Formats: sequence, C-alpha cells, structure tokens
Amino acid sequence: MEEIHATFFKCISWQMEENFDTINCPYHYVCDKTYPPNYPLFVDILVLLFTTCSYFFTLVIVIMNIISRKEKIFLIQSKRFLLPSGPISLPLIILIFAKGHQINTIFPLSCFGPAILLLVLISSLSFDNEDDYNDIKYTFFAASTVSGILHASLYLDSVVLPYYTGYDALMSSTLSGECATCVCRKEALVVGGKLVKYKGWSMTTFFVVGVLCLRILCKIYGENVGKFVSRIKVLMERLSWVLISLDCVYLMVYLPQERVMLRVVVFGGIFVLILLHVLKEACSQIYMMVYVVENLRLASMSTPIQTA
Repeated sequence: MEEIHATFFKCISWQMEENFDTINCPYHYVCDKTYPPNYPLFVDILVLLFTTCSYFFTLVIVIMNIISRKEKIFLIQSKRFLLPSGPISLPLIILIFAKGHQINTIFPLSCFGPAILLLVLISSLSFDNEDDYNDIKYTFFAASTVSGILHASLYLDSVVLPYYTGYDALMSSTLSGECATCVCRKEALVVGGKLVKYKGWSMTTFFVVGVLCLRILCKIYGENVGKFVSRIKVLMERLSWVLISLDCVYLMVYLPQERVMLRVVVFGGIFVLILLHVLKEACSQIYMMVYVVENLRLASMSTPIQTA
C-alpha cells in the first residue's frame, strides 16, 4: 500500500478508460505516467539546510529591525543577497522547485514547497531596499524579484498539483482491482483535485507582485506618483499580509496528513514571521505617536506666553 500511495502522489498523467459499469464506476482512471525516482538522500538534506538557513537569516533581520530602528552596516550590504527574495537565494529556490518532483525523501517539496514560497513572499514584502539603490538599480532588482516570484510559483504548481491530484484520487475513489492504480470515481478527476485548493500561482502571489510593481513606480516618479497610487500600494501591502496569513493557516490544516510534526514546525515558523511583522508595525505606530507627542510638547514649551 505504501508503494501504491507513492505512485498516486507522483503520478503525472491519469488516463480515463472505458468502463461498462456506469452505475458503480462511472469514471474509471489509471495512472499512466509517473515522475522519475527521487534524488539521493543528501539532496534533501542540502535543501533542508538551505531553507533552514534562509529562514533563520530572515528571522534574525526581522528581530533586529524590531529591536533597533537603525540597521547594522553589514546587514545593509548582505541582506540584499542572502534573503530568500535576494538575487542569490531566489534563483536557487527556483532551481529547487524546478527539480522538486524528485526531492521527496525526508523533505518533500510537495508538502513544504508552499512554505518556501511564503517565505519568499514575506521576504520581498518585509525588506525594501529602496534607499540602497538608485532608480535604475532598484528597478532592475525589483523587476528580477517579480520575475523570480512568478517563475517560482509556476514551478511550485508543477510539483504540488500532481500531488494534490493523486491525493484526491486516493481519498475520493475506490480501487477497482483491475490494476494497482486503477480507481473508480463518482465524478471526473480534475488537475489539482478538489480537496486542497492551494495554488502557488494564486491571488496572494499576484498581490505581492502588484506591490513590488507599485514600489517601482513610486521609486521612479517619487512624489509625482500621486497620493492615490501610494494609498493603493499601502492597501495592497496589507491585503498581501492577510492573504499570506490565510494561506499559512490553510496549509497547516488542510494539507494531507503526511509528516505532521515537521509540517507544524515549518508552517509554525512562517506564522512566527507574520506575527513579528505585526509586532514591527505596532512598534512603528507607537514610535510615531511618541514622536508626535514629543514634538507637540516641545512646541508648547517653546511658545511664548502672552499677557494682556
């Protein structure tokens, strides 16, 4: 049964065959093609180490930004490249997703690939290097991040959609007995199945990409961009965080019950970054209120008292 389950999850093509029992088996499917065998164990270990280092690097920078309003010099220079959305880590993540069908031993990307994509989205929203670049360099950097996010989303879907399709075929069907993967269904099998609705190429990804594009416009045109565009950008940023939070909670609850403890740890870590972002925004609002109150107090003290 374990081999049958593995075949279901790695199936590329489900072929619908003719069946004469239209009452008990209106739709009869068989797995026609599967992905190649998995890579050796050390590949999963390298991917696990890489994603773990990327996560903790992001976590450290977020905590330092909350503790101190002034970033350290070495972080200003290094975070451009070492963050998950940076020009070094993001191409590696795209390569990992492109080969994700065969990374499925101890750290299956079919389960944890969405968490890596959420980490990239959080990184791109949290850290904006606008002050570190001129207009041309910032535009190139942000545009490459947009392209990388879209490519990563597409490659992730090529990994998770066959997994979700196999999960639907396994849970919502009955084995017909004609072959190891022959199943009978009451309804047609669709790509991605109907049990898990998460997609990498989703509204969340498009909102984050939209935020990055608006940041490019604001950087190029500056104050001439207008208050309306600036407000749209702020609104889209907040909606992006809401969508990321909803995706994180959904993936923790509705993914197939596989490697449950590791899944809780992975998505729990993503949720910690979301909570830290909320804390950072709250601290920023408090700092702003204290600054305004202090200015008003100094202004009142410096105003001369007029007597009649």
